[in-house]
Amino acid sequence: MPHSPSSKGNPASHTRRESVRAGLQEAAPVFLGLVPLGLAFGVFITQLGFAWWWAPIFSVVIYAGSMEFLAPGLIGAGVGPFSAALTGFMVNFRHIFYGLSFPREKIASVPGKIYSTYALTDEAYAISAARPHDSRADGTQVLTTQIALQASWVGSGTLAALTSAMVPENIAGMEFALTSLFIVLGWEAFAQHPDFSLVFAAGLCAVVAGVLVNAQMLVVSLCAYFCFVLLRHFSPAFDSWVELRVRR
Repeated sequence: MPHSPSSKGNPASHTRRESVRAGLQEAAPVFLGLVPLGLAFGVFITQLGFAWWWAPIFSVVIYAGSMEFLAPGLIGAGVGPFSAALTGFMVNFRHIFYGLSFPREKIASVPGKIYSTYALTDEAYAISAARPHDSRADGTQVLTTQIALQASWVGSGTLAALTSAMVPENIAGMEFALTSLFIVLGWEAFAQHPDFSLVFAAGLCAVVAGVLVNAQMLVVSLCAYFCFVLLRHFSPAFDSWVELRVRR
C-alpha cells in the first residue's frame, strides 16, 4: 500500500525544527552572561523604588542592556525626551554598524525583519559574527536566537524584581559576567576569521581616539574602524596588503 504524502512528513517543517534547535543551541551559552546581568537589573530596578513590573517594561520597550541601566536614572532625574533620546543614540551608536552585516536578508517575513532589527543586540551580533562563512543558518535560526536571548533577559530581570528581597544587594563577580561572555564570543569570532590586522586596527583606533577625544572615544573609534573596513572592502589591493594571517 503506497504511503500518502502526509505520512512522509513535511520536509519544510522538519527543516524549521532543526533551525529552531540550532538557534537555541547558539543562544544557550550566552545565557551564562545574560542571566546574571538580567538578575542584577531586576534588583537594580526595585532598589531605585520602581515596582517589579517596571523590569519587564524596560526590558521590552528599550531592550538595550546599558541603556536600560541608564534609563531609570534619567527618568528619576527628570531628563527631557530630547536629552534622553540623544543619550540613547550615543550609547547604542555601535548598532548602526551591526546592522550593515547582520543577516536580516535571510528572514523572509516583514514582521520578522522588523523584530530582528529591534532585537539586534551585542550578543545577537556576536553570535552571527562567530558563524563560519559556510554556515547554513536561515531566517528561522536567526530569529530563534534573538527571541531566546530576549526571553532570557526579560525573564531573569522579572524574576529578580519579583524576588528582590531574597537576592543579596552585592554579589561579587556578577558585574564581570557579561565582560567574560564578550571575551569568549570575540575569540570565537576571531577563530572563524583569524586576521590579526583587524585586531590591531581596532586597538589602534581605540587608543588614538582615547588620547585625542577621550569623552567620545567609543563613537570616534567605531567610525574610524568602520572607514578602515570599508576601505578594505572597496580596495582589494589594500585588503591584500594589510591582511595578516598566521600560516598553519
